Amino acid sequence: MTALRKFISIVDQINYRVGRVTMYGIFVMMAILLWSSISKTFFNPSLWTLEMAQFAMVTYYILGGPYSIQMGSNVRMDLLYGGWSTRRKAAIDIITVMFLIFYLGVLLWGGVDSTIYSFSYGGERSPTAWRPYLWPIKVIMCTGITLMLLQAISELFKDILRLRGEEIDHVV
Repeated sequence: MTALRKFISIVDQINYRVGRVTMYGIFVMMAILLWSSISKTFFNPSLWTLEMAQFAMVTYYILGGPYSIQMGSNVRMDLLYGGWSTRRKAAIDIITVMFLIFYLGVLLWGGVDSTIYSFSYGGERSPTAWRPYLWPIKVIMCTGITLMLLQAISELFKDILRLRGEEIDHVV
């Protein structure tokens, strides 16, 4: 159980720090979209703003996801779940997190394959007028999916400890 707690602590600390930094990505998106509005109104429209805003949004969501799960901010159906005991919630969460882990594993496998493809063909580019390289966003996506997978495993371990009646320390 000490190894489980150590894994939980390390993963939670990493995702807490990444999530806290990622929170400020909203300001990056706002700045890009503000520049887009200004440039369309007063100057020649910038070709890069819409796609860059999309990349910023992907980064924001994919790196903020593990933090959201860690903080319990993810969406749940509380119709039944809200009235259950802590042990029953943990038992059901163990089942559902296994589906999440499987899904994230498949997603990571596809993401790594796509990233390798992007690197192996001399730098895959977007088919838009701006034509940015796609490998940076693909690397960010694989990193975020990996962090999400680690956080899902951490949540699985927390549920196992809860099922055993043990307390879990929270990272703050």
